[in-house]
Amino acid sequence: MASEYAGIDGASSKKPGEPWLSIVGIGENGLAGLGEDARRAIESAEFVFGGKRHLALAAAAIKGEARLWPVPFDVDMADVIALRGHKVCVLASGDPFFYGVGVTLLRHVALGETISYPAPSAFSLAASRLGWALQDVECVSLHGRSIDLIRPHLHACAKLIVLTSDEKAPALLAALLSENGFGPSDFSLLEALGGPREKIRHGKAAAFSHNDIDPLNVVAIHVVADEKARILPYVQGLDDALFEHDGQMTKREIRAVTLSSLAPRHGELLWDIGAGSGSIGIEWMLAHSSLRAIGIEQNAERAERAMRNAEAFGVPGLEVVIGAAPDAFEGLATPDAIFIGGGGSEDGVLDGAIEAMKPGGRLVANAVTLEMEAMLLAAQARLGGSLIRLEVARASPVGSMQGWRPAMPVTQWAWVKP
Repeated sequence: MASEYAGIDGASSKKPGEPWLSIVGIGENGLAGLGEDARRAIESAEFVFGGKRHLALAAAAIKGEARLWPVPFDVDMADVIALRGHKVCVLASGDPFFYGVGVTLLRHVALGETISYPAPSAFSLAASRLGWALQDVECVSLHGRSIDLIRPHLHACAKLIVLTSDEKAPALLAALLSENGFGPSDFSLLEALGGPREKIRHGKAAAFSHNDIDPLNVVAIHVVADEKARILPYVQGLDDALFEHDGQMTKREIRAVTLSSLAPRHGELLWDIGAGSGSIGIEWMLAHSSLRAIGIEQNAERAERAMRNAEAFGVPGLEVVIGAAPDAFEGLATPDAIFIGGGGSEDGVLDGAIEAMKPGGRLVANAVTLEMEAMLLAAQARLGGSLIRLEVARASPVGSMQGWRPAMPVTQWAWVKP
């Protein structure tokens, strides 16, 4: 039987368990910026993987076979894995473990099989050029990702360093800032940092007009908000007016209590059944970047509205499934938590949600109708959990004066699956 470490021809130049894969971070100054060990890793490699720019920067040290990354990029790293046991080097931009290929590689290769030589990241270089304390800066990667991800970070006085995808992104960023009340922000364009083409230009987001931009760039933003800026507060229970909705949504006070009951934790997945405007799933995802949510909504118009809201709140990763529960549950990833806010009284929805959850999963259901409330009372009597009743009244005009106008009361059942 051939060794599991055999390479393309069955031979192996490394013993099992020894590092065979080097991951070298390289900057725009090329080989001049590398230490001796990193340079030796390139020179001794039988195969060197990288992008066109990386391979050109390291060309003088490459003795083995240079291989371009495939297009589209293979996140499974099949070509690299096929060479396990041979001496392989992967070239990466700057720090391979800060939004870099090193993270992708270690999903498929054991840490003990690798050795890494990081270089300064684009974020570190940008902070050093601006004199910013990196620990006080929000580092955001928009490389290959939606530009809307910047939205939750837009707070007055915040400092952001943003890695972009190409020469078009800085203008799109500047436009997004200007359209949302952040046009006065200090906006710095830093191009090809660390190399002979390095260029830094400063200005205001609203006045950005450059078109001769290097595709390799980062943007630094010192946020200034005008009086109409769309700032997303760091709270649960955001103002209803921030959402596009048709009135069918979990209102802010109830939403705040609901999210508290759902108790999001790192890396978890939420199902939001009867998603409506998407407000619960959106605020769940805003709580931490590791959180995911799937909205289930049978009304196509509302589903599209929820997706627009997700983009406007900077969580474009919200997945919205158009379909009726419980049939729409089929094929979805197993949730850690479930919220039932609409359509919960339909046959099979509550039981289907309970069945879908993993042990330890949390379910929160809100009822405004007597029929749904009866279901939740029966479920609590049968399974346990907690029941609370939420009532909110808002001041509104009564003739020339004001009085309290109560909203419909909400019965909430919260339960943890044994």
